[in-house]
Amino acid sequence: MQRLGQSGAACSGESRAGDDERGRAEIARSRDAEYLSVLSSLPESPIYPFADLRSSMARTLTIKSTQKLLSGSEMPVLGYGVYKTPASVAEEVTVEALRVGYRHIDSAAAYGNENQVAAAIKSAGLARSDVFLTTKIPPAASASGYEAARQSINDSLRQAATEYFDLILIHAPFGGKEARLGSWRALVEAQRAGKTRSIGVSNFGIHHLKELDAYIQSGGGGQIEVGQYEIHPWLGRSEVVEWLWKRGAVVQAYCPIVRNQRGDEPILQELSRKYGKTPAQVLIRWSLQKGFVPLPKSVTPSRIKENADVFDFELGEDDMARLTTDKYEPCAWDPTVSPL
Repeated sequence: MQRLGQSGAACSGESRAGDDERGRAEIARSRDAEYLSVLSSLPESPIYPFADLRSSMARTLTIKSTQKLLSGSEMPVLGYGVYKTPASVAEEVTVEALRVGYRHIDSAAAYGNENQVAAAIKSAGLARSDVFLTTKIPPAASASGYEAARQSINDSLRQAATEYFDLILIHAPFGGKEARLGSWRALVEAQRAGKTRSIGVSNFGIHHLKELDAYIQSGGGGQIEVGQYEIHPWLGRSEVVEWLWKRGAVVQAYCPIVRNQRGDEPILQELSRKYGKTPAQVLIRWSLQKGFVPLPKSVTPSRIKENADVFDFELGEDDMARLTTDKYEPCAWDPTVSPL
C-alpha cells in the first residue's frame, strides 16, 4: 500500500513536543483552505497521519493510499461500507468491491453480515492481511458495559472466522458513563490480546470524547485512534473533527454521499458538469480532500466501481469552499447528541 506522509514514522514521542504543540494550536484555529498551508508545514509524525495528505492530493492519492493510525497500522483512504447489506448478497457484492480495488471493509455486528464480508476476502483470492477489516461493538452490548462488550468482540471474531480485526469501534455512546468506559476497557484488553490492531469510537459527541479522554489520561489505557461519523457538506462536524485531529485520530465519514438525497443540489449539478463526474463522485472526492476516510456503500456493481473512480480529478480550492457549509442536516441517526 502507498503511504502518505510517513517518512517521519520512526520519530519518537519527543517529536510531539515543541513545534508539534504549536502546530496543534494552529490546526484548532484553521479551517478549509487555510488547512492546506498549515498542515503542509507540520513536521511529519505519527500524530499527524494526515499531515501532507491534502497538499499533494491530486499527485499522490490513489485507491492504494493509506493513512497511518496511532497503532502503526495502515488504513486505506477509501472504505467499502456494508450497512444494511443483506447477508444473502453481502459476500457477492464485497467480492465485487475487492475486485474493483477496495482494500478496506467497514462492517459491524449490528449489520448481521460479518461472516459474509469476511468470507469475501478468501473468495476474492486475497489473504486476510491484504484487507483492512472493521467491526463495531453493537449499541445493545456497549450499553450493557464491560462483560457484554467483551463477549461481543469474541462473538464477532467467531462470526468473521478471523483471528483479528484491523479496527474495532464502539458503535454508539449509549448506556451511561460506566457502560461506555467498561466497553472501552474491553476494547483495550482486546487490542492487548491481539484481537484487534486498532480501536476507536463511532458517533461519540464532544462530551463523550472528553469523558473517555479523561479516563484514558487517568490510566484507563488505549488511544482513540479513529472516530467514525456521518460527515458530508451538510454535516461537517468541525468541532468533533478538530478535537480528534488534534489528538492524532483518523476521522472516517459514513453517508459521504448523503444516501443520494442531495444529487439535485444546484452546486452538485454544477460541479458534476464541470468535472465530468457524478454528484456522488464529487462528494466522495470532497471527503477525501478534506482529509477524511469516506465509507460509501452500494450493492450495485456499477456504483461500487463508480464510487472508487475518484482518484483522477481534484476539486479546486474554491469549489471545496463552496461545497463546505456550517449546516446541521443529518440524513441518518445522530447519537452524538445523546446525554452523558
